[in-house]
Amino acid sequence: MPQPYDSATKFLLDNPADWLPLVHRPVAEATPLNSDLSTITASADKLFRVHSEPPYVLHLELQSTYQTRMAERFMMYNVLIHYREQLPVLSVVVLLRPEADGTCMREPVRLHLPDESESYLRFRFEVVRLWEIPVEQILSGGIHTLPLAPLCRVSRSELPSVIERMRVRIGSEVSGNAEHLLWTATYLLMGMRYNPEEIEESLKGVRAMRESITYQAILNEGRTEGRAEGRTEGELRA
Repeated sequence: MPQPYDSATKFLLDNPADWLPLVHRPVAEATPLNSDLSTITASADKLFRVHSEPPYVLHLELQSTYQTRMAERFMMYNVLIHYREQLPVLSVVVLLRPEADGTCMREPVRLHLPDESESYLRFRFEVVRLWEIPVEQILSGGIHTLPLAPLCRVSRSELPSVIERMRVRIGSEVSGNAEHLLWTATYLLMGMRYNPEEIEESLKGVRAMRESITYQAILNEGRTEGRAEGRTEGELRA
């Protein structure tokens, strides 16, 4: 099922050069591939053909929740991508919060027949746990991974300085709609870890947030839902 942050984070995945260092791969030219695996109504988060020597496909998945069969789903994507593109496929799962971590994220998928101990299929993928990454790595990395910074290894007392460094970089490196999208993605991703009051306080000085149509639409939707819930509670009390 699509998550609330999906549309905003898709923008962050548009630039593979920013993501390759995060998954410990040399920066190389890369071009987006079609992520729609419609033959089985499956769609991966983002695919890139990395023009290294030899070339390969980078398959990125962003996860905020845990499901026991997630690894099998990533394996399915990997095999389908390889079949279609006829290239090696590196699958990388970026876990946005500790709640997305679990047993299947810590060991390869191994399939074997009931009467055999040796696996007939083994699938390995890489996992990036954001909360374990030093925030400095993201703050000095690519602009499209910058909204991940508040979810990294950063304390609440350090958050204001992190947001300020983000503000300086985003304000000097992008403008217009791209600036609004980066801050909207930041706002949505921060909801993985911080409460609404902390988020509002942290971002109140960011001009691009106030001007973002998407951000204002999210706030208005929240206010509308809050008023509706309040009316329902009042009716129940009456």
